[in-house]
Amino acid sequence: MSVDIGSQTAKSEPNVVPLCDILLVLLIIFMIVTPMIQKGANVTLPEAKYTASQPDPSQMLTVYIKKSGEIALDDKVVDDLAKLGQLILDRMEEMQMTEKKVLLKADLEAAYGRVVDVMNAIKEAQIEVIGLVTEQKASTLE
Repeated sequence: MSVDIGSQTAKSEPNVVPLCDILLVLLIIFMIVTPMIQKGANVTLPEAKYTASQPDPSQMLTVYIKKSGEIALDDKVVDDLAKLGQLILDRMEEMQMTEKKVLLKADLEAAYGRVVDVMNAIKEAQIEVIGLVTEQKASTLE
């Protein structure tokens, strides 16, 4: 559309170039920040030479055991180990999960007995599959 103003014509079309620049900058910021966002508790995982590929964590619940022995279910701290199994079952029902599978991420310096206690609490909730998550050990030439 153009409007005649005396001998000049003014165009009333929007300029989309600045909009595209802003969207591109936002996309780049999103691509950089997204991998930095870590959901769940901060634990240092042990390394293993032979590991399997990890399943999609969005399809499974994750239980964290911190170095201090503190337990967390996804992003919530669990105060009572006896309630862990019921919390997991409630969360699975809430998320409408069909398979009863749980990932366990224990800190490298967490007490072995604490890890076994948590695994027992999970098994008591009739959850048969517990995945132990480790980091892939860097391969070295031998």
